[in-house]
Amino acid sequence: MDAQLKKGVLELCLLQCLHKGEQYGYDIIQQMHRYFPDVMESTFYAVLRRLARDGLAETYRGEISNGPARKYYRLTPAGEVRLASLQADWQTLGEIVASLREDR
Repeated sequence: MDAQLKKGVLELCLLQCLHKGEQYGYDIIQQMHRYFPDVMESTFYAVLRRLARDGLAETYRGEISNGPARKYYRLTPAGEVRLASLQADWQTLGEIVASLREDR
């Protein structure tokens, strides 16, 4: 997949992943690696940090169990709104591409 396209899609995919419920950062990265195996972990974490900084996700430390406390992520109400907006944009883009294919 084209790098520029992938960069724009990662936010949508991470928000969609968080929409399922709060998750441990490492688990999120493992899920995303199934679909984007060539993306570095640091890239996913950078997007997650930006989502938190922008108020679209929030983080908290889970309980300690035989090791360091885990950092969990969850979607905020603003994140839900952003996800819905990106999903609508994605739907519109798909319709445009489909329409252009049909115009041949």
